[in-house]
Amino acid sequence: MKTNPAIDALLGVAVGDALGVPYEFKTRIDMQLSPAKDMTGYGTHNQPQGTWSDDSSMTFCQAESLVHAGYDLADLSQRFIDWKLRNYWTAHNELFDIGITTSQAISRLAQILDKEEWDMLPIQKNLGDEYENGNGSLMRILPLLFYLKGKDLKTQWRCIWEVSGLTHRHVRAGMACFIYLKFAEHLLDGKKKEEAYRLTRKEVEAFWRILELSNEERKHFRRIIQQDVRNISWKDLRSGGYVIESLEASFLCFLQKDNYEQTVLTAINLGHDTDTTAAIAGGLAGLYYTSNGIPEYWIVSTARMEDIVDLGERLHAKYGGE
Repeated sequence: MKTNPAIDALLGVAVGDALGVPYEFKTRIDMQLSPAKDMTGYGTHNQPQGTWSDDSSMTFCQAESLVHAGYDLADLSQRFIDWKLRNYWTAHNELFDIGITTSQAISRLAQILDKEEWDMLPIQKNLGDEYENGNGSLMRILPLLFYLKGKDLKTQWRCIWEVSGLTHRHVRAGMACFIYLKFAEHLLDGKKKEEAYRLTRKEVEAFWRILELSNEERKHFRRIIQQDVRNISWKDLRSGGYVIESLEASFLCFLQKDNYEQTVLTAINLGHDTDTTAAIAGGLAGLYYTSNGIPEYWIVSTARMEDIVDLGERLHAKYGGE
């Protein structure tokens, strides 16, 4: 199959998401008793095999927006609205899963666009509280990598926090996205994953000093930045909807496993927010191992596979083509 880094990233997210959908909300004990081993269907959301969720839908909205409009918060907001209200970029023309924070945020975005208050979009990031630190912006942020690669850190941070802030307006959610994309950028540059992680930790800590990020916020990233996430024991790792849990779990699964298959299955078998953890980890693993490293059966089983590949080709042509 023809591939490029954008296709690798999008398929990495979607395949991991689709693998995890049938198991969402199952406990870790449930998963230990009956672990995920392959692509399957139905389960929690009663969806056919290969169906991906809001994680991938919003990722594809981000990619489409970048292809058609570049960095444009209004265009991106409209695509999120179209997804929620008109089933845009859904797997089977049906929205079956949406987080509460995301749903409320998209309703707010619709009001902003209706009033043509464009200047309200980039400042959403300043208006949130600690309750807006779910993983709903982290799960969809990866396509922004291709627009931001090579830009200076301050520009990257501003764009990432603005895009994250459309739905999750607290600085912690934005910083989780920043850390994830810095790691992804080093992988895109061809670094080995251990070196990419080392550079990410060093770069983020240095940037915190420039940003003057408070110690109160820094402490939430202690296990992944100031320390080494690989030192977390699996029994102490959480995998729910909190953005820090998702960031830690996805990094640990990716760093500790040696291929795409084991990365995403390990993420799913942690239980709880199985589709999102696998989508986030799968995005990194897709970039690193390429889509040729994803089991072919999983790819061909994934809903709208050809549309995903086409989107990846268009994203790569605009931001990474030769």
